[in-house]
Amino acid sequence: MEKNPGKSPRRLDYEAKVTGRAEYLADMKLAGVCHGKILRSPFPHAKIVRIDVARALKIPGVVAVLTRDDILSNEGIEPYYGPVFNDQTIVAVDKVRHVGDPVAAVAALEPDAAKEALDRIDVEYQELPAVLDVHEALKRGAPLVHETVRIPTSGFADLAELRPVEGTNVCTHFKLNKGDVEKGFADSDLIFEDTFTLPATQHAFLEPHACIASVQRDGRITVWSTTQNPFVVRTQLSNIFRVPVSKVRVVVPYLGGGYGGKVYPKVEPLTVALAIKAQRPVRLVLSREEVFVTITKHAAVIRMKTGVKNDGTLVARECEVWLDTGAYAEIGPRVAKKSGYTAAGPYRIPNLKIDSLSVYTNKPPAGAFRGFGVSQSAWAHESQMDIIAAALKMDPLKIRLQNGYDEGNEFVTGERLHSIGFKRCVKEAAKAIGWGKGVQEFKSSRVHGNEEDVRRGKGIACLIKATITPSISCAVVKLNEDGSATIYAGTVEMGQGSETTLAQIAARELGIPFKDIHVTGVDTDVVPYDLTTSSSRSTFHMGKAVQLAARDLKAQLKKIVAQEYGLPANQIKLADGRILLPEAALEYKDVLFKRFGMRGGTLSGQGLVKTKLVNEKGEKTTSAFWFLGAGAAEVEVDCETGKLKLVKYVTAVDVGRAISVLGCKQQLTGASITGMGQALFEELVYDNGQPLNPNFIDYVLPSLGDMPEVIEPIIVEVPQKDGPFGAKGIGETALIPVAPAIANAVFDAVGVRIKDLPIKPEKILMGLQEKTKAQN
Repeated sequence: MEKNPGKSPRRLDYEAKVTGRAEYLADMKLAGVCHGKILRSPFPHAKIVRIDVARALKIPGVVAVLTRDDILSNEGIEPYYGPVFNDQTIVAVDKVRHVGDPVAAVAALEPDAAKEALDRIDVEYQELPAVLDVHEALKRGAPLVHETVRIPTSGFADLAELRPVEGTNVCTHFKLNKGDVEKGFADSDLIFEDTFTLPATQHAFLEPHACIASVQRDGRITVWSTTQNPFVVRTQLSNIFRVPVSKVRVVVPYLGGGYGGKVYPKVEPLTVALAIKAQRPVRLVLSREEVFVTITKHAAVIRMKTGVKNDGTLVARECEVWLDTGAYAEIGPRVAKKSGYTAAGPYRIPNLKIDSLSVYTNKPPAGAFRGFGVSQSAWAHESQMDIIAAALKMDPLKIRLQNGYDEGNEFVTGERLHSIGFKRCVKEAAKAIGWGKGVQEFKSSRVHGNEEDVRRGKGIACLIKATITPSISCAVVKLNEDGSATIYAGTVEMGQGSETTLAQIAARELGIPFKDIHVTGVDTDVVPYDLTTSSSRSTFHMGKAVQLAARDLKAQLKKIVAQEYGLPANQIKLADGRILLPEAALEYKDVLFKRFGMRGGTLSGQGLVKTKLVNEKGEKTTSAFWFLGAGAAEVEVDCETGKLKLVKYVTAVDVGRAISVLGCKQQLTGASITGMGQALFEELVYDNGQPLNPNFIDYVLPSLGDMPEVIEPIIVEVPQKDGPFGAKGIGETALIPVAPAIANAVFDAVGVRIKDLPIKPEKILMGLQEKTKAQN
């Protein structure tokens, strides 16, 4: 996007990653570094009676062993932390709350020595009754995962009203009420009530969580981390180790994927504590099995009751969302809140009663995952929209367009919606999938010669999602003496192409070649503050901050020229990277030379984007902008085996304005593929709290052979006035409608309604058999 909107240059990280020169944390070398290993709980719930590390310390090469005694006896360490509630500890101090909970850690000169030392640590446990699903956890008298939860004195403004329910396993309970839901049901012609379920799943990023920590004698902490929000990690480490923020430095190399699984502290507190105990740097890299017990996507049970008129008008909805947040709150309270207020979907429903709970259980913690609770609620409301349409003998497309949001409509939270491309997305997706043209039942031959009954169907689904608000991003753009530019930004490059997008924005605003712009890596000692690289917020927030910083530079250049050449400001114009005077044109480097002389100098521009819960007009704002999109699927179903084949998938997303057309299409396609895995294959399986498939062999991910022949990404542009050149974020949007779109297509093909993910052949086959019995 240098001069032409939507231009797609080669990515800045392209050559480094293709040639293998890109440095990830595992590639880093640090003199004198020890190797860290973690001893984890074998039980889902147990009291720690005794820990003895004497035998472990005798292993040659072992430098330090970290236990609860080191945490509780050190006045320089605050034992409890967490992004919302202080319910986590560096290692378990009283009891373990899930299989895989850290109990102790070892630092050794060699990995093998550290591993052997783990086997020599003696731990005596007293097993406790465990709660392993949300309904069990909510029963009166259920064992408590936490007897009490510590509330931090300061936290996220958007979560200030949410608190744990003491004496229960309710982590948070978000409530939303609008209109009179009972009257709405009384006024409805038909009422539909369904329950939908989703399993816990894994983020499946290629690079595992990892950290290198070094602590100097003066207490200064330096951390190299695989994190998506280094400034939040910096603040948390400052609080835990009771040092000023100025004494904590967090550096993030290239990140090998995140998808929400690397936001907020993960292994950083433990690595720093181990480095303090060892008095030398420590490297900790998790195995894949450890990643599976570190963070997951929330499993969910959703009961949805909806009242409608005979013409398809939505009148009332009552919804209960139960999210399994696992052993620790993590960011589950926000996930539950967002899942709650999107349970109405992208539709106008005048009467609502929504209860969304994050619930503690004795399973691994659940946190942010692409879609952030909206994929859970969308699975329910988009499946039920088709259930309603079928009962009313109404076109599923028509009922969505009839009830969907338009520009200026009021959202469930009471605010007005602007820059809303919802219906354009729905229509584009429907057109691309061939909606209304119908599909044919057809016969095809098996390999062994017998014929099979294969049927086709089409389905559609939609979404609305918010971005994290309030939020803040700061950027600095430095104009160098030769007219090139350097961007200082805290956005983490993790494969999404953020470096390239920020460079495109600066190039266009300054009018200089894209190739002359460099984006620095993320180092909290160098780059200005950014809240997080998540919630698909970076293009909108950091992109705008970069644009404002570039504008600041242009204003400074104009002022310099006015002073140096004695011209009034109205006679100075900036265009195409040059400064136009009445009788001459200056290059940026000429102005810098004029200003600083032979030795050269630089100018720095600053940009700040700060979004609030109340906008400049005094209106409530849940989200700085809204994600809107639709997905459409065409499937084949073998009626004899239940085998499902995804033939084609279409995703249409309102991007605001495409900074890079290719980058947008890649994001939409990638998110759709992630959604296909969530829809068709992925689920974490537990037996009494023990994970049964904590690896990429037993945890099934989609392969190339599972992909449809066609994945068609469609860019819809409805500019957002506050975004850079009108851009919004898009990263998560395409994932959310995939599962309900496929489920709706399955129903269209064979009349079987799947209400629990993933959509497996055996579930379809069982549904077909039950359907046959009912007909007989």
